[in-house]
Amino acid sequence: MFGAHGAPAVTLTDSAINEIKRLMHDSGKFGLRIGVKKGGCAGMEYTLDYVEDVNPHDEVVEQSGARVMIAPMAQMFLVGTEIDYSSSLLESGFKFKNPNVVDACGCGESIKFDKSL
Repeated sequence: MFGAHGAPAVTLTDSAINEIKRLMHDSGKFGLRIGVKKGGCAGMEYTLDYVEDVNPHDEVVEQSGARVMIAPMAQMFLVGTEIDYSSSLLESGFKFKNPNVVDACGCGESIKFDKSL
């Protein structure tokens, strides 16, 4: 829906694909839904939830067996985003490289989007 010329709205790195597939397998869920909500010191936060099925208004991105659904209200904020996954001794989690973000809080948990969106 929001991808450019048939390209998906978001792309997944190999690390993100592997982690999403692991989560899908371990949880028995259909995939993950990505959204955004108001919160944090910069104004917005990403959300990730397990889903059993597709909301008819979700944008579905499937890459090498990893399946993410983009919630309707998040679609315009996530166009062009690359999702990665990293793990270290101190932390692990998904990382969003989003060209629509103009600012982020110091801890990286919340973001601010371009006002034109």
